[in-house]
Amino acid sequence: MKSLVRWGATLGLVGSTMLGTVFAGNIPVLALSEQQIKDKLDSVPVYLVTNEKGLPLSRPLPENQNGQKAGGSVTGVYLSRQEAQKFINDLRNTQGKDPKVQEIVKSLQVTAVPLGVIYQQLQQSKNQPNRLLFAFKPVDQEIQGAVDLLRQSGQKVDQFKSVPVFAVRFAPDKGYVPIKLTSDNQQLIPLFLSKQDAQGLLNQVKPKYPKADIQVIDVDGVIKTLQDKNDTWLNQVVLVPSPESREYIKTLPRDNNAPKAPAAPNRNNTQPKKPR
Repeated sequence: MKSLVRWGATLGLVGSTMLGTVFAGNIPVLALSEQQIKDKLDSVPVYLVTNEKGLPLSRPLPENQNGQKAGGSVTGVYLSRQEAQKFINDLRNTQGKDPKVQEIVKSLQVTAVPLGVIYQQLQQSKNQPNRLLFAFKPVDQEIQGAVDLLRQSGQKVDQFKSVPVFAVRFAPDKGYVPIKLTSDNQQLIPLFLSKQDAQGLLNQVKPKYPKADIQVIDVDGVIKTLQDKNDTWLNQVVLVPSPESREYIKTLPRDNNAPKAPAAPNRNNTQPKKPR
């Protein structure tokens, strides 16, 4: 999404970046091009805590088992802008009396960056030793929602260690429910960052497809599928930001030449087709 890509200009100040273990490995065959993958990820804003120059607040990586410094540093990446701001507020309330520290904390701000820009930076700097690692901080409510769904499906799980993504299926052994989000009636397959949004779509299809359910994926699996699989339906996949992030996107200057951010489906624009 072009209007979101523009936010990522400040990421050029970050230097060498890497997205932890979310995106890793050398993929010999791509179902989608790197640009296509980036474009899909660009619809999801993530939030960094930065100073006035756009540089992220980070800390050095701890020493490894041999007592040697690992090199590089790590910074938090929030899926919620409100939680990123809360971190800043808490830091300001608990800081000491060191004037230098007070000045640094005073300048902190929340900077929104498209997820696709981080992915692109990773691809360009994955072999650089002194890189900035991004530690994702998902919304607690979504983590709990993912754990609850996994338990309901019979899986024994105590925690969810990645960013959860929610997809609605016609049935556990059937395909994903597509919806119409565009004026040309193109069928798109939504992957939601919010369980609430997925539940809304599930409620709409349940009367006709009683076995419909919500599948919990993680962002690692989504990226790996986009990289590995050679299936045409992947072109239909669209990532839907959380309600909070969609509200934030509405506050940004509009780009009339750019497509709109994916919206959560409703009864007026949802036209599920028969399962494959």
